[in-house]
Amino acid sequence: MKAFVSLLRDNRNYRNTWIGQVVSEVGDHFNNVAVFSLAVATTRSGLVVSGVMLSRAIPAMLVGPLAGVVLDRFDRKRVMIASDLIRAVVAMLFILTVKSHETWLLYVLSGLLMVASPFFTSGRASILPAIATNEELHTANSLTQTTNWTTLALGAFLGGASVAQFGYRWAFFGNSLSFVFSAICISRLFLPGRGFRPPRRSLTEAEVVRPWHEYAEGLRYMRSVPLILGLLMVNIGWATGGGAAQILFSVFGELVFNRGPAGLGMIQGCAGVGLVCGGALAYTIGKRLSFANYKRSIVICYILHGGSYILFSQMRVFAWALVFIGLSRAAVGVSSTLNMWQLLRVVPDEFRGRVFATMESTQWSVMMLSMMAAGIASQYWDPRTIGAIAGALSSTTAIFWGWAHWTGRLPEPAREGVDPEEIEVHGEPTA
Repeated sequence: MKAFVSLLRDNRNYRNTWIGQVVSEVGDHFNNVAVFSLAVATTRSGLVVSGVMLSRAIPAMLVGPLAGVVLDRFDRKRVMIASDLIRAVVAMLFILTVKSHETWLLYVLSGLLMVASPFFTSGRASILPAIATNEELHTANSLTQTTNWTTLALGAFLGGASVAQFGYRWAFFGNSLSFVFSAICISRLFLPGRGFRPPRRSLTEAEVVRPWHEYAEGLRYMRSVPLILGLLMVNIGWATGGGAAQILFSVFGELVFNRGPAGLGMIQGCAGVGLVCGGALAYTIGKRLSFANYKRSIVICYILHGGSYILFSQMRVFAWALVFIGLSRAAVGVSSTLNMWQLLRVVPDEFRGRVFATMESTQWSVMMLSMMAAGIASQYWDPRTIGAIAGALSSTTAIFWGWAHWTGRLPEPAREGVDPEEIEVHGEPTA
């Protein structure tokens, strides 16, 4: 905790990024609870939740490659601000869905929201090694990840209670304001020299017209580093069950346990608490783990994650279901924090946008298929059966990762994630 406080006190850039993160992510979860609760309450069907999730996954999948190229070509700070302002407008438009009860409007607005999101989320990951010194990077990554999950818990609990008490409009209005606040915080970031524009060679005419060449270059880089390719496969393995799990949160809260928006908020909130605990554990052990022990830890985490999710899906007592969803997400918290820590140390600045955007868009692509399958299955199968299958699928990640580790296919790569000229991060802007 002392390291977190010191980082926030001494590093102005990180402090502004973190404050914006807290506010915007709490607003995000207000939106999530409101949208999914409104969708299920209106239709009483898990299929419409699947439709909303797919309307978010498809744009994220399609826009991800473009976001990666843009972030590796232009000023990342300005790209992130533009993303926030666009999302603020879209978030406000969700108010129109409250009276209309037209599910197509939920789909359209959810899709528009996700068109802008990869430019911000991948941008934030890309600038982290630039605003934190090499010594601060582990702490900054852990705090960023843990904050993400703390806001999940806080936003879900507050969002569920707020929607139940004040209605859906307040949640959508608050989400819109949170994006404006985030844009203000990002506008206060400052780096000397080239600032937040990534280093790169001069663009050829073909690259300007056809950015796919740049994206293909990023894919070749990812394929050349076994650890990065392995982490991409981890994302794919988790997402086979993770997409279904996202839909089932709403179904379990609304239909299985019959607890309405508050029930959905409690499930997501306990999931967030578990993620926070996992992130805290990963921070404690992260720097002390050898590379071999890090790889073994990932195997354990995904076995525990999938097994606990299966138990969550089978619980008849709501309190026990909350315990097991928390345990499942704690395992995800450990693995996610450790994996991101490795990526931040390995990926050089010129490839960060494309690597993080590819990771995100690939995960969304597989989640899309998983959500589609779960939505269709919800019309024929019991949600508990679907939940057990989703947990088992997520655990398959442990099999792939363990095989790659024990057969020597995941050697430790060189650390290229921090450029010495990026370490000027503490000072205030100068005239």
